Amino acid sequence: MNDPIHDDELNRILLKPRFRIELDASEEEVIRRFREKLGEKDCVYGSKIVDHHIVIDVPKSDEHFWSPQLHVEVEKEEEKTIVKGILGPKPKIWTFFIFLHFAVAVTFFVFFVVFYSRWSLDQDYEFYMVMCLLMPVLWVVLYFFGQLGKKFGYKQMVGLHNFLIKAIRDPK
Repeated sequence: MNDPIHDDELNRILLKPRFRIELDASEEEVIRRFREKLGEKDCVYGSKIVDHHIVIDVPKSDEHFWSPQLHVEVEKEEEKTIVKGILGPKPKIWTFFIFLHFAVAVTFFVFFVVFYSRWSLDQDYEFYMVMCLLMPVLWVVLYFFGQLGKKFGYKQMVGLHNFLIKAIRDPK
C-alpha cells in the first residue's frame, strides 16, 4: 500500500481515495470508451452506467466484505472533460461504518453530560469519566479498522484504477 492510487500523498491516509483526471475527449466519447471496455468478453468487472455516472464493481467471485467499488463521474468543464472518481467500500459498508462513528460520537456526548452532571453534584462519576476517555480510543480503533479494510481491498482498488486508466486512455 506504499504506492497511493493516482500518486496523491493524501490518498494514502484517506479511506476513500479520490482522483480527478482532465481529458481532451468529449463526455460522450469517454462514456463510450467505458461501455466498450466493460462490454469486452475478457472484462470481469460488473458495472452500472446512468447518465454521466459509472459504478464499477469487482467480480462477484472475488468479492469480500472490504471489496471496493469505483464511482466515476464524467463532466464537462470549459474546454476539457473531467473524470472524477472515488474508490471505496460499497455504500452499505460505508454507511454502516459511518453509523458506527456516529454512535460512538453520541455515546461520548451522553457519557460526557452524565459525567459533568455527576461531577458538578459531587456524586460518583468514575465510570462515566472512564467511558468518556474510552470513546476517543474507540474512534481511533475504528479508523485503524477502516485502514485495515482498505489494505485488504487494496489489490482490488489497484485493479479497478488500472481498468479506469485503460478505459479512458484507450481511444478505440
